Amino acid sequence: MKLADFRYGDIIHRCFRCGYCKFGADWIDVNNCPAYARYRMESYSCGGRLWLTRAWLTDEIQWTDHLAHILYSCTSCKNCELKCPLYISVDILNVIRAAKAEMVEQGKIPTEARDFLENIQVHGNPYGAPKSKRGEWMGKTTMDFYQGQEYLYYVGCVGSYDTRAQEAARRLGQVLQKSGVSLGVLGKDERCDGNEIRNLGEEALFEMMAEDNIAQFKGLGVEKIVTLSPHSYNVIKNDYPPYGGDFEIIHYTQLIQELIEGGRLSLSVEVPARVTFHDPCFLGRWNGVYDAPRSILQSVPGVTLVEMERNRESALCCGGGGGNFSMDLLGGSPDSPARRRVREALNTGADILAVACPKCLTVLEDAVKVEGLDDKLMVKDIAEIAYEAAGIT
Repeated sequence: MKLADFRYGDIIHRCFRCGYCKFGADWIDVNNCPAYARYRMESYSCGGRLWLTRAWLTDEIQWTDHLAHILYSCTSCKNCELKCPLYISVDILNVIRAAKAEMVEQGKIPTEARDFLENIQVHGNPYGAPKSKRGEWMGKTTMDFYQGQEYLYYVGCVGSYDTRAQEAARRLGQVLQKSGVSLGVLGKDERCDGNEIRNLGEEALFEMMAEDNIAQFKGLGVEKIVTLSPHSYNVIKNDYPPYGGDFEIIHYTQLIQELIEGGRLSLSVEVPARVTFHDPCFLGRWNGVYDAPRSILQSVPGVTLVEMERNRESALCCGGGGGNFSMDLLGGSPDSPARRRVREALNTGADILAVACPKCLTVLEDAVKVEGLDDKLMVKDIAEIAYEAAGIT
């Protein structure tokens, strides 16, 4: 492919590497790009990626495994778009996604990304686990299958298969049931939502999965969907409508906030703890949901909410987006974004690092273990904290 044929060939040169993309919204730290924070090389910043992509498309440099690693280390956290002062900011992630799509087309992607995508195509999930086991997250809980209830509870791949995230998925279901919410699940018939597939550049596979999911939802008469994962929330809300998927979509923190304010959920059991909250990128920067998780935590008796220095729009990505929760292209160092983030949480004096995303839950809990902080900091999903505060047994 030549630059003239590239979807964004007419704007990619506009980036002049001012470096603003590495800062957070509050200008506290130059390390707010997770890949740059890990490698501390300009090539791993947003500006570096754009210049390398342009050089590749104009044959100034040749494709290498290292070039692919640089592009795929992008977690799609959206910090760069937030900080870019130029009009191209609205298309920055589209440019990077299009560059990945070109690498997919040419069969030139990292082995980790290839395995991730192949597992989803063959098994329907990034773990390569049998589709028949997708509903095992429910355990001994009583979850009804969707048959026209008010909400479809969409769990997602991580909540369905990851052992730690399964616990959060169960707790959320139980909290919603206790509140009298009419909901049903798909169990083993649920499919991958496709958010990471699109951000990895596999457009054809994404379109197929989006169309299949939309057809399944409509065939069941689904109108409202509540998601465990912000990644699922984002893709169903923002990427499904062009394919005919117009559903009323809500992230679980928004729904729980509504239930508390409406008097349908009482959080009356004291949870004595200092809690800090990590903003998930696909809930915060992508969709502007910052207050609902904090409102829930502030409703829990005994909880003292403390903020990390980088929070809300300036929150440092945990490094799990763009498939990196599985590929781990940013791990292996004390400078990994997840390990940086748990150290920030510890510095607040918090006992609990609260999250509202199954990917953040698994990535940050692993980082706590690697940092040797198990006896000082617990990572909990807000659904688990709400479960405890609601006195569910």
